[in-house]
Amino acid sequence: MIRVRLTADDFARVRFAPRPAPLQELNVALMRMCLPGDDVLAGRWRRRQWRSLPVAVRPLADLVPAGRAPLFIDEFSDTLEDGLDGVRATRPELVRSELERVYAEHPAPAPPWVRDLYRGDADAWHLVRRAQHAAFDSVLRPVWPLVQDLHRSEFTRHALTVAEHGVGAALTALVPGTRLHEGVWEWEGPGEGDIEPAGHGVVLVPTFHWRGRLLLSHRPGRPLYVTYPAGPGLPLPPAGAGGTDDALAGVLGRTRLETLLLLAEEHTTGDVARRLGVSNATASVHCAALRGAGLITTVRAGRAVLHRRTALGSLLLQRRAPDTGRPGGPGRGHSGA
Repeated sequence: MIRVRLTADDFARVRFAPRPAPLQELNVALMRMCLPGDDVLAGRWRRRQWRSLPVAVRPLADLVPAGRAPLFIDEFSDTLEDGLDGVRATRPELVRSELERVYAEHPAPAPPWVRDLYRGDADAWHLVRRAQHAAFDSVLRPVWPLVQDLHRSEFTRHALTVAEHGVGAALTALVPGTRLHEGVWEWEGPGEGDIEPAGHGVVLVPTFHWRGRLLLSHRPGRPLYVTYPAGPGLPLPPAGAGGTDDALAGVLGRTRLETLLLLAEEHTTGDVARRLGVSNATASVHCAALRGAGLITTVRAGRAVLHRRTALGSLLLQRRAPDTGRPGGPGRGHSGA
């Protein structure tokens, strides 16, 4: 049983992260990539992500030698650069104690660069930053506008729950099976644990790459950060018969659907015309219609006109079946509870 003992000050300081945390979302995405036994859709997503990871990401595996990540990579700043700076600013004693913890039961010794990190070497810290940056660019940057849209939707849902039913109901609504009784928020989890935020409060952080247990991060002098699975999750699930390509084509038209799929990446009007086998004038008309609906954006770059799908357009496509082969198709230091 996991128990979070909340004081009156903690209740007064329960808040919802106003924006997604890039490094925390990256942490859970990488964690999900390492876990077997997920559904078929996630399996396809995992294989694509593994193939796309650059070599620069490899040092991150050395920080999680036995599936246990150091607490100092839990960083909840709402911009990537602030998050990277926050990791670097970790107190040296915490870095050393966490590296000792994660390697305590690992049979192999830490690689040389991790031993350098233990000593506070600047080059080792640069290696961590470069690996996190490269991982974000590869795994999250392509879907970050969608993560932001999903976060705003979850923020609104949480605010309505608090307004209608209060903070207690909002806490127990996060994940089925949690309970709140006499100031103790509790749920069944692996192992036993009592956590006391001690007046620093609780920050609720939705994640869209994780479907498992609550993930807790509690460092002295800070709020308790609770990362929980929210929304439909990513990769977006396929729908039933009502959400097929044919259904979308019936609304948009087949060529406009193909255009929307293609524009996961930026293309000129001429590119769209050539890829879809239509005239430039026809491609321009379809792009104008999609732009008018807010599904794509159009910008001028010199003499070229560049089109790209918006987050709203990506949300619309969440209900189509994955991996159809059409152009533009959908190509964590955590304390688990």
